[in-house]
Amino acid sequence: MDVTSILFYVFSAVLLASAFMVVTSRNTVHATLYLMLAFFQASMVWMLLRAEFLAITLVLVYLGAVMVLFLFVVMMLDINTEGMRKGFWRNLPLAAAVGALMAAEIAVVVNNGFASVPQPTFVEGVSNTHALGRLLYTEYLYPLEVAAVLLLVAIIAAIALTLRGRKDTRNTVASEQVKVRKSDRLRIVKMDAVVPVVAAANAQPTSEQGQEQAK
Repeated sequence: MDVTSILFYVFSAVLLASAFMVVTSRNTVHATLYLMLAFFQASMVWMLLRAEFLAITLVLVYLGAVMVLFLFVVMMLDINTEGMRKGFWRNLPLAAAVGALMAAEIAVVVNNGFASVPQPTFVEGVSNTHALGRLLYTEYLYPLEVAAVLLLVAIIAAIALTLRGRKDTRNTVASEQVKVRKSDRLRIVKMDAVVPVVAAANAQPTSEQGQEQAK
């Protein structure tokens, strides 16, 4: 067994353990941290498979942006995990059956689907990223454009849902903000200095006044 095989089994073991902890962890923050560890181990496995571009993309996109955003959102939301666990044991048989079905389907795909996949060929002097870019923008250009259009539609839909008219929506018109002047927002008023005068009723009563009031 060479060093590459040893590293593969180590990374795979840590990946499986971290993925199991993501599902079984009681703390959502800990589950997010375990998921980040699982993504990092998956990127290491891809690095062993000489897929440098996919490995770096997984680290930069998911670990550097998406998972950090998930972590901050989970910390800010303060999710009530106790209420979410209600009914867990009642739905466990159905969830276990669905999980077993998914595992069986994955096993069938892994055993039969990768048999006919050709092994990648590496050309001397051409990096993996260069070869992937050339293949992506030549043979797979049409699927790439379709995926880009779908992402554009998703972005437009998210913006439209965010800016839809509601009672509590506050819209900002940029043209009105550009035309605004200082005199429209600020007015300087000159006022004379006023010295507060203490009223006689608020003064402390003397001893004689106190005796008269007592009588």
